[in-house]
Amino acid sequence: MEKELNDLKELFSLFSDNLSYQEKLDKEINKLDALIEKFEKETFLSGKYDSYPAILSIQSGAGGRDAEDCAVLLLRMYEKFADKKGWNYRILSKSVSEGGGPEGRVGIREVSLEINGKFAYGLLKNESGVHRFVRISPFSAKSLRHTSFVGVEVIPDIKEEEVDIKIDPDDLKIETFHSSGHGGQNVNKRETAVRIVHLPTNIAVSCQVERLQQSNRKRAMQILKAKLLRLEERKKEEEIKKIKGKRQSAEFGNQIRSYVFHPYKLVKDVRTGVETSDIDSVLDGEIDSFIDAEIKL
Repeated sequence: MEKELNDLKELFSLFSDNLSYQEKLDKEINKLDALIEKFEKETFLSGKYDSYPAILSIQSGAGGRDAEDCAVLLLRMYEKFADKKGWNYRILSKSVSEGGGPEGRVGIREVSLEINGKFAYGLLKNESGVHRFVRISPFSAKSLRHTSFVGVEVIPDIKEEEVDIKIDPDDLKIETFHSSGHGGQNVNKRETAVRIVHLPTNIAVSCQVERLQQSNRKRAMQILKAKLLRLEERKKEEEIKKIKGKRQSAEFGNQIRSYVFHPYKLVKDVRTGVETSDIDSVLDGEIDSFIDAEIKL
């Protein structure tokens, strides 16, 4: 970057008064700007697991069917964001509500998404928290405005052998059930899906994407260990913050962003102050401005 900057200075001193070279100079300046921005972002993404794939979970909260419909909007937002990044993703488990919603949408109670891409966890980790929606509820016969809440949790997709956490088998409650959605001939015929509850922490994970129950169980255990590791890291972070006297960052359970559809349109991040009135673009996956500000917190 230093070499590029010196070359630019030399070009500028030679050709700044020559209008025919102005376009070339502008292109070179823009190229260097992009290089600096990329380097800056990767510098902020230097955490232990920032380069890892991510497991993103969405859970509808207070708000009933309206919250379940908002969970669908968030899932689509993150899928479209991943598409724009050229990342691969797949749904590991999904629990849907009964009955349809607006535009034929089926509400989501809970869904987990596996996202594979460069810096997927680093870019998405600060999306963890509560997302608040304010809109005219499509389920209200009187077209009343409702406030709904949807929780998002993001953990690094860590390989099982990388996690040095011992789990007592007696601390686990393991359930099997029929897979739902796409999955081949075994769907709704064999109990291939697995749900594991870690009783001491009440952390629950599930996987239903694999065809074999053993594979789903192994994947669910991998996710559980990653969640327990993240829980331990958060405890340490909280202790350090108490010692340093710093303010607590937004974590799961605290509101981080509001999506207001009525009486005006506004998406605002509570932590960074970044906001936009173009709510449609945000729900279409244009969330880079929020994420860029979040990783610098």
